[in-house]
Amino acid sequence: MRILFLGDVVGRSGREAVITALPRLRRDLAIEFAVVNAENASHGFGLGPDMADALLAAGADAITLGNHAWDRREIIPYISTQKRLIRPINFPAGTPGEGFVDIMLTDGRRILVVNAMGRLFMDPLDCPFQAVEALLARVKLGVTHSAVLIDFHAEATSEKMAFAHMVDGRVSAVLGTHTHCPTADHQILPHGTAFMADVGMCGDYDSVIGMGKAGALARFVKKMPGDRLKPAEGDITICGVFVETNADGYALRIEPIRIGGRLAPIFPSV
Repeated sequence: MRILFLGDVVGRSGREAVITALPRLRRDLAIEFAVVNAENASHGFGLGPDMADALLAAGADAITLGNHAWDRREIIPYISTQKRLIRPINFPAGTPGEGFVDIMLTDGRRILVVNAMGRLFMDPLDCPFQAVEALLARVKLGVTHSAVLIDFHAEATSEKMAFAHMVDGRVSAVLGTHTHCPTADHQILPHGTAFMADVGMCGDYDSVIGMGKAGALARFVKKMPGDRLKPAEGDITICGVFVETNADGYALRIEPIRIGGRLAPIFPSV
């Protein structure tokens, strides 16, 4: 199976770039399943229902969130009805929405997409390791599901790596989000799980993690609250990964994707 995963979409310009690029990426890479993290798609903070609809219409099969899941309040009733939009699985019991989505393709293959959130340097939450373990107890890669994908939204690379090794051989891929900076550690772990600590953002890299430089810099230099940060809206780099799996759901390859903007371009071989 050919899988596309795009990292944190930042602001209007990042959102528009992804909506434009998704159909072409699906075609050029013969993508069978696509996931987008969109928790920063609305002015850098949260996601609006209309934006989620547009991403799904453009070719996203599932959308993941993170620590900004509820920054747009209108997403709360929407997430209860749109099952392809998921929030971290380790949010407290009773939180609206679900932490995973189970999707069946037209050919009968089942894909499980999971969203989990780390705890190091992040909001205090339930344990992501235990939450995912409980879910995977009901899942058998290559038997119940053709692929299992996990978006691990976390700050610390150590936590992301530890999590990936815990599930190695039981899921197709663990792909990190949240830091907005693509890492160079894409690999297939010993038991067949693809891993990358952070796939990067779909945003303007002439910025501070996608936000305007002046406002972000002032917060560091003056240590004073200022105006609400706004996304940088220069040239966009679309960042993500391409994962190919075998019939049993194990990774055959993982390759970064970087298109446009300031970063050196990388595109998977077809």
